[in-house]
Amino acid sequence: MANQKATTFRSLHDDGLLVLPNAWDAASAALVERAGAKAIATTSAGVAWSLGRRDGQGLSRAEAVGAVARIAAAVGVPVTADVEGGYDDLAATVSEVIGAGAVGVNVEDSKDDGTLFGISEQGERLAGVRAAAASAGLPELLVNARIDVYLLGIGAPGGRLDEVLARAAAYADAGADCLYVIGLSDLDAISHIAEASALPLNVLAFPGAPTAAEFEAAGVRRLSVGPLVAQAAYAVAERAAAELLATGTCKELEGGVDYGTLNALF
Repeated sequence: MANQKATTFRSLHDDGLLVLPNAWDAASAALVERAGAKAIATTSAGVAWSLGRRDGQGLSRAEAVGAVARIAAAVGVPVTADVEGGYDDLAATVSEVIGAGAVGVNVEDSKDDGTLFGISEQGERLAGVRAAAASAGLPELLVNARIDVYLLGIGAPGGRLDEVLARAAAYADAGADCLYVIGLSDLDAISHIAEASALPLNVLAFPGAPTAAEFEAAGVRRLSVGPLVAQAAYAVAERAAAELLATGTCKELEGGVDYGTLNALF
């Protein structure tokens, strides 16, 4: 079953635009699937916050893998796991999330200190992911190589595109299947990357960014939202609490998912 899901997940990158509203727990994943998503992508930030941890390697490997297992068990569609930097042992983490049901992974090229791994070093890490997937019995694992140049503002603005292109080429050679250039929304730069690399391109959608149709026209093949759905859900919780405490009313609680609907998800 896992291999078939891996094949299905890969095929979703072949044509059109794959839209992934990221989930962080079983209920959010089940609702995203119910809304029509063809696959589920986890958000490490959402998982971390739900467990009382900070984002950015704040999770233990066991916590991250446990979240993937709960999400994969709650849905019928393929699941891809955000494994951040690998929780001290990237190969072990990849093996364990495969065991938990993931058929794809996101792997970052930034370190905990806000700098980037060297291009060759990150290439070796990605090659290690491929080897770990094969050893775990899932050579079809889809490896989404995240490039954090724009997210972290690395280098002079005028040189960032060239840095991304160099990393994209090296990561493709190392066995990456998809490129995630997080933090970039300029359509001209996106189009340049999409034309330069044969790999599908993933970018982040956010309020004020180009539309999904505009991203797709620029060559994007995969669109995700990172922790933004989780942030929106937590904003509702804060607004509802503030309203109830201040006025005793519950307007912010209108429009919630029906109790029976949620219960029927499991």
